[in-house]
Amino acid sequence: MENIYKIFLHAIMITGFVFIMMLVIEYINVQSKGLWQKYLTGSKWQTYLIAGALGAIPGCLGAFTMVTLFSHRLVSFGALVTTMIATSGDEAFVMFAMFPKKALLLTTIILVVGILAGYITDLLYKPKKLLQELAPNKLPLHKDEVCNCFEKDKIWTNLFHPSMYRLTVAIIILALITGVSTGLLAGGLQLYMKISLLVAFFFALFIVLTVPDHFMKEHIWKHIVKKHLPKIFLWIFGTLLVMHFLMVYIDVEAWISTNMYVVLLIAVVIGIIPESGPHLIFVTLFAQGSIPFSILLASSIAQDGHGMLPMLAESRRGFLAVKVVNMIYATIVGLTTFLLGF
Repeated sequence: MENIYKIFLHAIMITGFVFIMMLVIEYINVQSKGLWQKYLTGSKWQTYLIAGALGAIPGCLGAFTMVTLFSHRLVSFGALVTTMIATSGDEAFVMFAMFPKKALLLTTIILVVGILAGYITDLLYKPKKLLQELAPNKLPLHKDEVCNCFEKDKIWTNLFHPSMYRLTVAIIILALITGVSTGLLAGGLQLYMKISLLVAFFFALFIVLTVPDHFMKEHIWKHIVKKHLPKIFLWIFGTLLVMHFLMVYIDVEAWISTNMYVVLLIAVVIGIIPESGPHLIFVTLFAQGSIPFSILLASSIAQDGHGMLPMLAESRRGFLAVKVVNMIYATIVGLTTFLLGF
């Protein structure tokens, strides 16, 4: 039971960090709305660069954006491939929580691979039937009201007369701050990492206390807390728990060490699943030192969280085309890096 309790606390810590990062990304995304759109229709390499940057942003917002732009014929098929290779979905938050330096290296590599892959794909493959399926009309940009996300005259009201959503999220953040400060959570982390966590948590608290009710309800509560957090926690806790029992009762590392090519193939094939979660298996295995960086890299290239779900709804042909292309790149890059000893 003690081990399960420790796993539970570890899962809460990781989920808490993921939650804070998603909140901050959501805040930045709304604050900078529209700035990226004018750059996507520039030169070809500029388009690939912006497409890769959108994918590299943790979460699925960039991926959803590119699916919408592609479905309205505003960007090329290669640009969509770039984004889906560069994205790791919600798992990116988990990787930055578990091994930040390696996660940054991984993100940089898949960004570069995505940009090159997008260019090569546009040179070699023209999905004519797919493009015929898609609506040729221009993208109808959604004109939301401008969000003034810092209203200092309302801080007093937000602080002393908060809505249920604001109060709940603030309590969650304060609980995380208390857990880190007392050592209950992240007790084994180095001091600078604890300080970094606390800075992020206090910034998140600042966001919660200053954003308007619309942002609080629609962006933070409905999108992050209700939609993402339960699944993220269950996947993290479940994966850690399963891996714990596998390591205790089965010599998983011995099997993996003698079947690396099979594991690499599995990592690539699982990437076809349009869902955040399965990739966490390989994230956890890498964090435990059971698989090399090359297999995590292959898995990251092949999967895109649930960023391709809108394309599945728009066009099954398009969904399969992107998945197959990305699995090919994942196999080539993963196998090459594995043979090179990474």
